[in-house]
Amino acid sequence: MDLQVCLEYEIPGPGADFLFNVQAAYTQRQLVTCERLLLNPPIEPDYYTDPITGNRCMRLHVPSGELKLDYSAIVDLDHRRVDPATLEEVSVQHLPTGLIEYLYPSRYCQSDRLFNFASSEFGPLPQGYHRVQAIRNWVNRHVAFSPNTTNSNTSAIDTLIERVGVCRDFAHLMIALCRAVNVPARFVTGTDFGADPGFGPPNFHAYVEVYLGNGWYIFDPSGLAIPMGLVRIGTGRDAADVAFATTFGQIVSFSPMIRCSAVVDQSQGLFTPTHCSEALSTDSGLPIVV
Repeated sequence: MDLQVCLEYEIPGPGADFLFNVQAAYTQRQLVTCERLLLNPPIEPDYYTDPITGNRCMRLHVPSGELKLDYSAIVDLDHRRVDPATLEEVSVQHLPTGLIEYLYPSRYCQSDRLFNFASSEFGPLPQGYHRVQAIRNWVNRHVAFSPNTTNSNTSAIDTLIERVGVCRDFAHLMIALCRAVNVPARFVTGTDFGADPGFGPPNFHAYVEVYLGNGWYIFDPSGLAIPMGLVRIGTGRDAADVAFATTFGQIVSFSPMIRCSAVVDQSQGLFTPTHCSEALSTDSGLPIVV
């Protein structure tokens, strides 16, 4: 996949601090084969890669003026593809201890308040991948995608009540419902590969990874993107953990410019991502930290 991100800001005050999470994550099944990051002005940032999630964060201080960030990367996706019928839910007793946090309620995913609803709606279903798929399908059917209808304060509870939102709202509601039936789920940022251009220009995209069997598997409750083409950028409990940009100080921001396209070379086994019936994962054990 060919990923390109361009972010622009104006800093009218004495200066501002930025935390960015826009670089493709390192995992054992998502290889960043080459990449380039350009900052204007040419500031030297501080970098940090989370040893568990593979999230790559960048911190920098910018004096007054303008900031432009250009990031490009070629990312090789080698999905683990599994028959969904073989993926079982993992009991709390047998979950790896590092995953327990993805069962807890979080700022935008109030799973404790959705326990009765989730237990009634999904509790009687046979456990496993297909129950998680049923949760994904319920969210997709009962929430309408509509830009500019929610804001940074909108939570899973709000989305359940209002039945409208953008990709992050779909993701928060699915995560909260999964956690409410004791299935670990986490929030993932990427780009909206395969989205209908009628919804607007390409943008960042939020989707879900659920822990089943032996790893984290991809679900896109909004249904906007092609899961096989999703490049993982950041993972966390919810959107509060993985904002693509967090700012401190007075700034003016402009709409991001995003592009993600498939690199196709059939002689090298590189094909355009498509929808498939298999369960997909770019997770295989611990991430590769470079």
